[in-house]
Amino acid sequence: MSDHQIVWLRNDLRSADHPALFHACNAARDSGGTVTALYIATPAQWAYHDEAAAKLALRSGLLTDLRGRLAERGVDFTLLECPRYADIPALLRSFAEQSGATAVWYNADYPLDELNRDNATDAALAAAGIAAKRCDGDMLLAEPTLNGQGLPYKVFTPWYRDWLRKVEQNGLPALPEPEPVGSALAAVAEPVALPGASSYRDDLWPASEAAAQQRLGQFAAQQRARYGELRDIPSVNGTSTLSVYLASGVLTVRQIFAAVVGDCEATGSNWRDDHWFRELGWREFYKNLMIHFPALSRGAAFKSETEALHWQRDQPLNLLWQRGQTGYPIVDAAMRQLQRTGWMHNRLRMITASFYTKLLFMDWRDGEAFFMRSLLDGDFASNNGGWQWSASTGCDASPWFRIFSPLRQSEKFDPDGAFIRKMVPELAGVDGKQIHNPPSAVRQACGYPEPIVDYSQARAAALAAFKALTNG
Repeated sequence: MSDHQIVWLRNDLRSADHPALFHACNAARDSGGTVTALYIATPAQWAYHDEAAAKLALRSGLLTDLRGRLAERGVDFTLLECPRYADIPALLRSFAEQSGATAVWYNADYPLDELNRDNATDAALAAAGIAAKRCDGDMLLAEPTLNGQGLPYKVFTPWYRDWLRKVEQNGLPALPEPEPVGSALAAVAEPVALPGASSYRDDLWPASEAAAQQRLGQFAAQQRARYGELRDIPSVNGTSTLSVYLASGVLTVRQIFAAVVGDCEATGSNWRDDHWFRELGWREFYKNLMIHFPALSRGAAFKSETEALHWQRDQPLNLLWQRGQTGYPIVDAAMRQLQRTGWMHNRLRMITASFYTKLLFMDWRDGEAFFMRSLLDGDFASNNGGWQWSASTGCDASPWFRIFSPLRQSEKFDPDGAFIRKMVPELAGVDGKQIHNPPSAVRQACGYPEPIVDYSQARAAALAAFKALTNG
């Protein structure tokens, strides 16, 4: 029997810069063997992890696209299903034994459940004499960044300076697509359909690697230079929206790094000062935290003293926030953007999360879960980090006394109300600055609700709650 390699796909639905696929194909070519790409659906686990139904729809399309790209290279594709991660070791071992595989290749995941899954699978494969080949495919550095004492950083800025230096010295280069391992395989007409998938805005994010690469190239060359200037204005196309493709691994941070460096060299600017690249640094910082502090994967606050806060449990208020009916136009516009597109502008994520945790004083974990159930770009580490930042419970988080005023944020970042008018159509005809906080008569005429919470009172209550912690 010829040598057979399995590539276990997870959050890496691409053919380029895919270390597991690249090395598996090289091994198969060297031995005259074959390669199968395997994806394992785990619907019960996805429900437990709050995976968005829209995100599963996107992934169905991405897997369909990837299956065709792999077939062109002589790589077969198989879709299996089991309820939970705990069922994967036995299932994967059985599949590997039946297919005569000598090795299973995959790219590392970092949250605790995924790490436990991979360690258990490695052990099951080893017991069957099958090699488990874990690769580094999701970060710029193979090893998490530590400080001079060999300890995890707890503040972003010094971490980022050290990380930039190490990226320049040791950053992993992006890999090309693998060479074919055999003749092209026959195309399969039936699309991949993952359990639990609904639908998503494929007009905004086409489910293909080529579309993702095209958007990356276009943004890097045409919009990246103005990112620092435009990134906080939700009414303009100032961000890349590539987070949707990053979260499912259609693009990698290494490909983005190459695009940033290439464009900076072409324009004579310094990639180390690039605002957009700094945001990718936050992504890697939060992944570092997941590795070093596994309790974050179990819903723990990074600042343990904040576990003593008595968050509200008010389901009616929670539903009004989710539906974009809070009476704060910028908050409602943001939440309706999430409903309409499965994505939310980054400045708006901070505004809505601050509103939820500091003014409604609701548990950040509930907001975090709702975002995961709604977002096409839901990334566990980044979503957790962002929510804990907003709630002042996290590592290097917003100071507890910093509470966003929705009105001031609206006036500053949507000064003409263009975004609000687009997303909250009942307010489209409101004149001028009234759009940010319409008078009661205007609200009544438009059918738009009064604020569900008084800002000044809610702010004072939140400050008192946090201050009690510091005095305790």
